[in-house]
Amino acid sequence: MFSIAIHGGAGSLDAAALSPAQEKLYHLGLHTALNAGYTILQSGGAAIDAVQHAVMQLEDNPLFNAGRGAVFNSDGVQELDAAMMCGKTLRVGAVAAVTNVKNPILLARKVMEDPQFVLLVAEGAHNYARKSGIPMEEMSYFATPERYQQLQDAKDAHLQKASDTVGAVARDMHGNLAAASSTGGLTNKKYSRVGDSPVIGAGTYAHNDTCAVCCTGDGEYFIRLVTAHDVAAMLQYQGLTLAEACDAAIHEKLNALKGEGGLIAIDFAGNIEMSSNCASMPRGWVKNEGNLNTAIWM
Repeated sequence: MFSIAIHGGAGSLDAAALSPAQEKLYHLGLHTALNAGYTILQSGGAAIDAVQHAVMQLEDNPLFNAGRGAVFNSDGVQELDAAMMCGKTLRVGAVAAVTNVKNPILLARKVMEDPQFVLLVAEGAHNYARKSGIPMEEMSYFATPERYQQLQDAKDAHLQKASDTVGAVARDMHGNLAAASSTGGLTNKKYSRVGDSPVIGAGTYAHNDTCAVCCTGDGEYFIRLVTAHDVAAMLQYQGLTLAEACDAAIHEKLNALKGEGGLIAIDFAGNIEMSSNCASMPRGWVKNEGNLNTAIWM
């Protein structure tokens, strides 16, 4: 039994503003990323490789707020965050506020495989990426006209506007779980703000005994609630099902703080759950029977 689920961020899409052609592009992007991970799992590959390659596809797609197409910060550049966790070994790798890294999830993978580190940030992470041979790009590679307009709108409104995250969770045929997240954070963010995605236990978590979880939405709330780990804890200590734990995390605990967002999760048995209190959360899922599913609206 193997399965994989992905998401392209919760809450940023407006059904009235999204044309049928644009909606089709989102479905295509999700399908491409989902298939990249599924192909690895189908051939007997590891969950950690499946989530990495699924997220890389989303990072390479300018529709999504990760890698190419990431949002601008208040200084007009992209600061990128990413993390991944292996549920078998409990090894983790995370990076935050990095620039020029084409695929931040690749850098997170490198950090995970280096026993010296768990989390690297900013210039130090940038230098580590260069020394490690991680592919880099000029800042112009990451910019899109749509993201630039979003920055201008946010500056005019004197706001930091919520934006998307991307993530993937998987269970391979050997029973191993993994989770990976990547994001550009908030539009117009200041002071190298970092959200939940690279914070292990808040936005990203995996443990073979329980589940793998990726969160998306108001990162500060997910950090305060330690949501990704909390879902796993509800399985382990309260005996809840994955569906019950995900529902409690979003529709009880996140709602209680008036936060907005969602999550995707896979448990040790390969069950998939996707929960959100937002109108939109682009997502995809597939189990070993091979039916690739994508959806945008909740």
